[in-house]
This record gives sequence, C-alpha cells and structure tokens, in this order.
Amino acid sequence: MNVVFGPVPSRRLGQSLGIDPIPLKTCNWNCVYCQLGRTVPLTNVRREYVPRAEILAEVKRALSARTKIDWITFVGSGEPTLHSGIGWLIREVKSLTDLPIAVITNGSLLYLPDVRADLAAADAVLPTLDAGTPELYRRINRPHPDITFARLVEGLVAFRREYCGKLWVEVMLVRGLNDDEATLCDIAAVLRQIQPDQVHILMPTRPPAETWVQPADAAGLIRATAILGNIARVVHPVEGTFDLTGFDNVVDAIVSIITRHPMREEELIRALERWAPQQVSATLTELQASGKAQVVERYGARFWSAVGARYKGSKS
Repeated sequence: MNVVFGPVPSRRLGQSLGIDPIPLKTCNWNCVYCQLGRTVPLTNVRREYVPRAEILAEVKRALSARTKIDWITFVGSGEPTLHSGIGWLIREVKSLTDLPIAVITNGSLLYLPDVRADLAAADAVLPTLDAGTPELYRRINRPHPDITFARLVEGLVAFRREYCGKLWVEVMLVRGLNDDEATLCDIAAVLRQIQPDQVHILMPTRPPAETWVQPADAAGLIRATAILGNIARVVHPVEGTFDLTGFDNVVDAIVSIITRHPMREEELIRALERWAPQQVSATLTELQASGKAQVVERYGARFWSAVGARYKGSKS
C-alpha cells in the first residue's frame, strides 16, 4: 500500500506531499459532499491501520526522490486522526525535514486530550465546521453516533486554547444547506467561540457522494464572506502539476493520487502529457482496464476516482 502521494497542487499549501495513514474511507463521518464517496461502514476506532514504521520509510524515500515540495500534509482517504500513531509520525517527519507539516482533519476527535497532543507539533491544522447546530451537523456530516456536535465544538475550542500553530477552519458551502443567512450566522457564532486564525470557505467541486449536492452560487459566497468575518476567504480550486514520478508504472501513480484526490479527466490528461506525452491514450485505456479506477460523472464533467469509492449512481 502506497501511503505517500503527490505532490499535488494546493492553493493554500503550494505543492503538497500527501501522507495518507489509513485505508480508503476509514472515517467517522459520512459527509454528503465527500469527494471520496460514502463511508461504509462508519468507523470510530483509533488504531495503527498501517504500521507507522512502514509509513515513515515511505516518507523518507519520497523526500529523497522529490524536490519541489512546499508542505507535507497528513490527509487521509477518511479521517487521519483515526491512526493511533499520527502524533509519533508528525514528530518523526519533523525530525527529517524543515518543511512545514499540515494536518487536514474533520476535527471530530479533538475533544480527546490524546488527539490534541498528537497534533500539537504540526505547523497548521485544518479542521472542518460545516454547521452551527446539531441538526444541520447530522444532516451534512452524518457522523458516527459517538461523535456529537457538542463534542466537535468542545474539541475545537480546547484545541485552540492549547495549540500554538496555525488553526485554519474549513467550511464546505453547499447550496441550499448551509449558505443562507440564518445558517451562516449559526456557524459564525461557533467560530467566535473557537477563534481560528483563518476561515477557509470551500465548495464541493469534485464528485460528491450524493448526486444532489451542488456548490454555493455567487450570492452564497458573498453572504458567507460577509457573515463569517474578515478572517474568512473563499478558496477556489487550483490548477497545477500532479507529480506522477516515484512509481514503477504510471497507472499506479495515478491510482495513488485519485484514491485521495479524484481528478477531472482534463486534469489527468494534462498530467499525462507532462510525464508521459506519448502514452496518454494508452494509459487511459490501461487505467480503465486495471480494475483500480472508475469514472464518475458530476457537474457535467468526468472524474477519475478509486474503484473502491462508493458514489450514488456508480457501480461501486
């Protein structure tokens, strides 16, 4: 299992080398907008899903082979803090490099002191807050029964008190769910309790788990930036270079990325033209035949994703 992927382009983190310490859709949320499909079943057990020594060895190989890296990011194909060794891994990776380390997490386990201690060494932590009430939280994020809205807020507030790094809270804006004035005011009230350094407003631009999910429109984005305050900004999708090196064959390199980061077909073609210009058509055919990838159609576009990802309307 390859747990290191990319670097992939990120508007916030430049060229980000990803570390995914958990198997696909090991998660305690089942978000309606998740680009990796539905969580079946929900999991809320912390354990060493992938041996930490194997992960660290792969990180060492990646750091020695790749040159253009701006951040190292722990970002799971699910919830990365479910890996019980994430704190050890963050500290060990920091001992290998001066590159900053980010953790992208749903924040659901930050009510646990051990998890807060695990993430303390990271340079930036990016948790999620999509709702300001328990009812909307259950509707959007569809959490494990043990993960309540009160625990989510409690954990975020406690982490902010203890954490010395950058706390950037993400709000995924879904049209008709959390982009109206009243709902945004509820979210803003919780954000005032948390006191993050920044609020990043995101939109579901990759294939969501549920077909009805749509990104907020321009009016919704204007409302969100006005209500969530002067630390809020819209983070639009970024165009950039996907690194397909470091693998024995290009199909495995693609699968490594799309397992965590589904790609529009035009993105994939651009990446192939850069790394294997004579093999674009043949590689797409090989990828389709490999049994490791699937094509999901959303928003009038074709996306390539891992075959194990479960979307409404797909064969998985």
